[in-house]
Amino acid sequence: MTHAIDSGALSSGTFLGRLLRYPLKLVPVSTPIPILSGRLRGLKWLPESAIHRCWMGWYESDKQQLIGKAVRPGSVFYDIGANVGFYSLLASGLVGSGRVFAFEPSPRNIGFLRKHIELNRLGNVTVLETALGDKDDIMKFETESTGFAGHLSDNGEILVRVTTLDSLVASGQIFPPDYVKMDIEGAELLALRGGEQTLRTYRPHIFLATHGHVVDRQCCELLESWGYEISRLSPSASNGYGEISAKFHRTAHASTTGTK
Repeated sequence: MTHAIDSGALSSGTFLGRLLRYPLKLVPVSTPIPILSGRLRGLKWLPESAIHRCWMGWYESDKQQLIGKAVRPGSVFYDIGANVGFYSLLASGLVGSGRVFAFEPSPRNIGFLRKHIELNRLGNVTVLETALGDKDDIMKFETESTGFAGHLSDNGEILVRVTTLDSLVASGQIFPPDYVKMDIEGAELLALRGGEQTLRTYRPHIFLATHGHVVDRQCCELLESWGYEISRLSPSASNGYGEISAKFHRTAHASTTGTK
């Protein structure tokens, strides 16, 4: 007879949890190591840059698979909220001769992002040191204690540049997108509004992480009003975190515009 182990028993605050995590202390955090599994297997990674699931290759495995199946060679991929580059590395291999544009405002993360690009000799990734919103501005940015995550906030300790997708595309600084991955800790509605012209014109496939039930609903309503069909990678969590795949739906668009 087998017995399931309560996930709480494996937390870092329990003896069993600490015992299982002990080998992780032996990992040389400042030395590049190969990612162990997943679609990024074999690429070089700095363990100190992010949580252990990244270099283990387990990070958001369902989302990895979805993006891996969707993205085509020669396409343009936006990694909005690139953090230290996990999805930029993934997209780089998928687009091949195409381009990846990685958007990240945090100086700490930008440093690791550029190191990961350099370590893996990725010539098709361009880093843009900016947050995205619905206007061009300089705003406060708040980071968590590890520096790994952050968001625009009036309580922020650093100032970052904010711009819009529409202004970047219209000025020719970046190519129009075929795919957009966005994970920006609650500012996703502002970024979508600031990219309305781009998104409605080029209709990219969007992989969107939402942070909060209200923002989730508003983002879905906005995208649906533009002719997008929404599907969920998983049910929205109790804390409001959700993962959405949004694809332009030609039939829905035709019915709203009166075209055939």
